[in-house]
Amino acid sequence: MTRRLLLSHLSLMLFVLLALEVPFGILYARSELSRFSHAAQQGAMTLAEVCEDKMEHGLTTDLPELARAYGQRTGSRVLVAGHKGTVLTDTAARTQVGRDLSAEPDISSALRDQPAVGTRSDPSTGGEVLSVTVPGGSNAAIACVVRTVYTLGPLKAKVHGTWLVLAAVGFGVLAAVSLIGFALARSITRPVQALERATAQLAEGRITDPPATDHGPPELRRLAASFTTTATRLQHLLQAQQAFASEASHQLKTPLTSLRLRLENFEPHLAPCAHDSLDEALGELERLSRMVQGLLALARLENSAIRPEAVDLDAVVADRAAIWTAFADEQQVDIIVSGATGVRVWAVPGALEQIIDNLLSNALRVSPPGTAITLATVTAPREGSRTPPMTELHVIDQGPGMSESERHRAFDRFWRAADADHDGTGLGLPMVRQLTRACGGEVALEASPGGGLDAFVRLRRAESRPHRERPDTSADADYAGRPRHHTTHSSTVRCP
Repeated sequence: MTRRLLLSHLSLMLFVLLALEVPFGILYARSELSRFSHAAQQGAMTLAEVCEDKMEHGLTTDLPELARAYGQRTGSRVLVAGHKGTVLTDTAARTQVGRDLSAEPDISSALRDQPAVGTRSDPSTGGEVLSVTVPGGSNAAIACVVRTVYTLGPLKAKVHGTWLVLAAVGFGVLAAVSLIGFALARSITRPVQALERATAQLAEGRITDPPATDHGPPELRRLAASFTTTATRLQHLLQAQQAFASEASHQLKTPLTSLRLRLENFEPHLAPCAHDSLDEALGELERLSRMVQGLLALARLENSAIRPEAVDLDAVVADRAAIWTAFADEQQVDIIVSGATGVRVWAVPGALEQIIDNLLSNALRVSPPGTAITLATVTAPREGSRTPPMTELHVIDQGPGMSESERHRAFDRFWRAADADHDGTGLGLPMVRQLTRACGGEVALEASPGGGLDAFVRLRRAESRPHRERPDTSADADYAGRPRHHTTHSSTVRCP
């Protein structure tokens, strides 16, 4: 931003300087040439009058000395011709005395009492010269013609020197403006940079260096003050929510456990016909306990941050599949691992295990005996040069599947399908989505071609860097990080 402000300031100043100095330089060069031409013409006319007077008194022999003296004094070459255009003297000795020059344009014009002034290229010097040809006399009484030739090298050198002075002045002005502009730009961008750092710190969860509210323009000062107030309130809200999640996890577990013990103590004193109701009450109590744990886990997910790390996807998939095999065998369901190997992905520590546990628990709940659950790792092709390389983990079951509308609502908290089991909480898939986003990926549900549901998680491969910090999920392992026979998650078919 500093560079852009400085460049815009310098561009405007450069435009102003060019608009002022270029016309001035051109006008100065033209005025100098005009002044020089006028002075040369006046001098040539004065010399022509003197030559005419000499010729009227028969002093033609004085013309060479007169022309040489004038040429030395003015730095010009002088040629004097008679009334018929024949050369009388030439200080440059380039034209032979007596030669007829009446056919040359400037001499012919002067013989008709019309002075000729112009510039032309001089082959002898390779430079440009100013030629002034004037008559000595008027009308029919023209006695002689005087031609004076001046080299324009000194005049051009003077003009070039003026251009250099203008350029030096322009560079000096630009340098001064650059220093002033840099100071002004820094005074504007320094508060913006402080706000940027504070915003990054707020994204990490805590502001350690709040922006100063007494530097920069008044608008930025007010913005910094408003940001600090907002950030402080957000921090207080986050701290209050974290404190609630921490305290509630302890305060709620004790009465729920006590209530469960009291209900179990009723069993010996109840009639056999009431045992079914007691079992249902204990099931609902267990579901309530898991729902509380899930809500607290989601709260901790949303209030903490950690950077994703490179994780060996093959190792995690193999480990979770081996652990869940025992539970799958109880339901006569096979777990098959297939797909690419040697893949590493970016994931928050502990999150990938919880994601797989949730999806396997859901798939196992709806898989009929004799079917299989497939864990397939697929390397997704890049969609563009700027798209990071991705890897997909598919958890495919052979259950009844879900309709398109059910798949769209499956990630809503507490949502369950109409025919879902009553022991679910409706928090499993929302937690999977939260964990996947924490890893910088995405999760979706699709219908499996062979029937059932395909729940796939798309994660960034470890050859690319994670793009931002993510919530810490290590505190949620007690809820979804290990398989439990009674673990309740959102089902891929019957969302609890």
